[in-house]
Amino acid sequence: MSVRIERTSLILTAEKQPLSGIDNLQSHQIYRNPRLSIKTDVLPPLQNNYIRVKMLYVGICGTDIHIATADPETGYVMSSAPADLDAKGRILGHEGVGKIIDIASNVTHLKVGQLVAFESIQTCGYCEPCRSSKPNQCIHAKLVGMEIDGMFGNVVDLPADLAFDVTAFNQSSGGIQAAACLEPAGIAYLACMNARIQPGESVAVFGAGPIGLLTAMLCRLVFGASNVCLIEPLSFRREYASQWTDAVLAPKDFLKDSRKFDIIIDSSGDLEMVAASLDKILAGGRVGLLARNGKPLSINKVDLLITRNISIFGARGHLGGLYEKLAQLYLSGRLPIHLIITNVIHGLNELYEYIKHPEVIIQENCKVLCQLEQC
Repeated sequence: MSVRIERTSLILTAEKQPLSGIDNLQSHQIYRNPRLSIKTDVLPPLQNNYIRVKMLYVGICGTDIHIATADPETGYVMSSAPADLDAKGRILGHEGVGKIIDIASNVTHLKVGQLVAFESIQTCGYCEPCRSSKPNQCIHAKLVGMEIDGMFGNVVDLPADLAFDVTAFNQSSGGIQAAACLEPAGIAYLACMNARIQPGESVAVFGAGPIGLLTAMLCRLVFGASNVCLIEPLSFRREYASQWTDAVLAPKDFLKDSRKFDIIIDSSGDLEMVAASLDKILAGGRVGLLARNGKPLSINKVDLLITRNISIFGARGHLGGLYEKLAQLYLSGRLPIHLIITNVIHGLNELYEYIKHPEVIIQENCKVLCQLEQC
């Protein structure tokens, strides 16, 4: 006889009102009037290829906030990331770690009791990018917590192929919390890889949120950058980031500063700042874009890009064995992922309030985790 399990989760609903006359609509042009609620229901029988997990910690990402926040002028959601918000609502959350409590009969590589973190992109495995070892570019990708149900629940069902064994993280202080941050760390790692950072190069990182701070840490501690400058408008985040950088500047001070860089990586979404900083890039330099906001990047210095052979690239995702690399870096003591965490809140009610009032996160924190269950 199957065991009846109640699930309490944080749900997002929204009205689907696509704007007319726009090709390739994004979420901020489709969904209006987002509403958060906490819902309790009974979990259905576990599907094939899925595992059932008691969530221990989940991370709050800017995407969670933006998809749940309405533009005050239009009512449309602030996020441009792909989303599928059907009538029953979507369980948010794409960063987290939990303990397996049940496994579908056809899942053989995992065991009940294992601690697992999750990748947040479900790929098809058969499209051309997947078959060409480019899983982050999967044509049929589905984003956890946006297009399929996510992790903001006490017990959740997730595809087994997204799970990564982090049981070894439980041997170190802060390890389980660090495991909950593997997803943003993977995004930062991929950005550094795509930037082709060479030892001795100088890097400017825009934004001292979790991904920006992780990017700065990776540049210095793993990829061998000789100089890392972080640009951030908020004083708390500037002060907190200073221990992992050579300089931390407000945007206006950065634009006045005379130093130049091999690489700029933007995790802030301030594309006007990116455009204004192009003359700070050395010959052969690179500009990496991580943050989505649906806004255009306007460049009026094309001759400069040509003359200096400057390239602009995007970086999406964290797949392709990056969790394995990050686990080795963390467990060996080379990358203190857990130190980006500035606050741990408890329970779905607090999580609801933080997402409804994100100014507390932005003004006073770097990474905020929510503890849902005891390990």
